[in-house]
Amino acid sequence: MEHTSQSNKDQDEQAKIEAQLEKLREKYDVMGQDLSSYLDGLLYANYLNYWDYIHIDTLLSLQNPKTDFPDENIFIIYHQITELYFKLILLEMEQIANRKQIDEDFFLTRLRRINRYFKHLTDSFEIMVDGMDKDQFLKFRMSLLPASGFQSAQFREIEICATDLQHLVSKEFREQLTPATPISEMMQHLYWKQGATELATGKKTLTLKKFESKYMPRMTRLAKDRQNSNLWSIYKNHFYQAFNHREIVEALRTFDALVNINWRLSHFKSAVRYLQNDPNVISATGGTNWQKYLPPRFQIQIFYPELWSEDEKENWGRGFFKELIEGIGV
Repeated sequence: MEHTSQSNKDQDEQAKIEAQLEKLREKYDVMGQDLSSYLDGLLYANYLNYWDYIHIDTLLSLQNPKTDFPDENIFIIYHQITELYFKLILLEMEQIANRKQIDEDFFLTRLRRINRYFKHLTDSFEIMVDGMDKDQFLKFRMSLLPASGFQSAQFREIEICATDLQHLVSKEFREQLTPATPISEMMQHLYWKQGATELATGKKTLTLKKFESKYMPRMTRLAKDRQNSNLWSIYKNHFYQAFNHREIVEALRTFDALVNINWRLSHFKSAVRYLQNDPNVISATGGTNWQKYLPPRFQIQIFYPELWSEDEKENWGRGFFKELIEGIGV
């Protein structure tokens, strides 16, 4: 009996292998390729190692500090980690935008992934706030001019993929918008450009000029591509009239608060920690006007204003603001 049972298992396994080979043959036939050659490739290929797959040696060699201050490596590594999280978020947004038949479960699952990434980023910003020696930072930062985290193109892409472009223009320009306003014109009035103006003259900083030169054509193309496939547009077109969309609304509100309140205030707390030096306030490396740009209560930047009450919008970020900066002398 045992011999018969083993024989049946062997036959089943053989049948399974033959079925898989047939599927592979069909796959490579479509490509006009020979299956046998690909099987030979499997025989000759080396085993995959973790360090090769993740490219550990390359990854650990990507830190190139400009000074000999040890804490500059912390600064570099943390920003690299942040950019990798931004890439994870953009990958989720791309899945949502490219989904032909999107359902509530798919949309909500990806939104929750995005929120998980941003929550981790916000929580981890303590590394920037308390993880570096202030004297070292104030010295090595002078070697970074005019580079600035303001120049993160991926963060700007996240904003464009999050909402309609009209929600990203400066509050002074919003009242002038009409449905016929061209995207190219709105791109000239994005809110964050105000944060990269010279404090004394109001002119564009070199940081902003270099960023616009490198990325604005790409940003404009993305804005056009995501005009009907950003998160807000997809919500309006697919779930706004749904009977049970409360979880989606809550996920969108959470995302809005994480990005436009918590994330910005984490940066503000870090800026205060290192750059607030009364009676003289130190400017950021890119010359950005961080005192007016970072606090949410000044910009009142909201992805989904329709999902918030008038009272919540009126007091945007104020409760969080008081709680976050309490105890740091502001």
